[in-house]
Amino acid sequence: MSKAILQVETRSETGKGAMRRIRAAGMIPGNVYGHGEEPVAVQADELQFRALISKISVENTLIDLKVGDSRPKPVLIREIQRHPYRPRIFHVDFFEITAGEKIKVGVPVRLEGTPVGVRNGGILQVIRYELEVECLPGDIPSLFEVEISEMDIGDSLHVGDLDTGDVTVLEAENLTVCTIVPPKVLAVEEEEAEEIAELDEDVEPEVITARGDDEESAADNE
Repeated sequence: MSKAILQVETRSETGKGAMRRIRAAGMIPGNVYGHGEEPVAVQADELQFRALISKISVENTLIDLKVGDSRPKPVLIREIQRHPYRPRIFHVDFFEITAGEKIKVGVPVRLEGTPVGVRNGGILQVIRYELEVECLPGDIPSLFEVEISEMDIGDSLHVGDLDTGDVTVLEAENLTVCTIVPPKVLAVEEEEAEEIAELDEDVEPEVITARGDDEESAADNE
């Protein structure tokens, strides 16, 4: 489990105008919520926040959030709202964690090695980049690492094949994580060959000698 530290301050201003002023001052407005309590409005330094999320797995890293002078509280980042095309963060939501209470988080899947099938011309298709799990806050895995060097063309890796330790994975065991598929060119060539074979079966061959026999018979009759 990874852990980080972030300092934020409370804010009293609300509304679009206030949010614009906060962002213009280099801060990110946000809220801290959880367990039925009233959300606490906060603001974080944008540079510090960007530096933090560049070094952690945002989905599953516990953060010791220090609000003003209060004692740090464990939180997870639940949502980051970004500008649609500018490198700006509009808003962030933090979810407070209670020790001893299980939570649901997404854990990234890291594929290690170059598959045999890829070296033989196949294509690696990744279906799932993370898995949802349920566990205690202190048991959150940083990631699930799996070696795929031995995978060949046609092989698939499923959730049930992963070593997920003691955490509860909330995904079906037969869910495909990744697969090695044949190269597209080869697949197209095989498909075209099958189509040609089917056409050959449906079309009756022209008997060239039939016309020749007729012509010879006609010549004999003349």
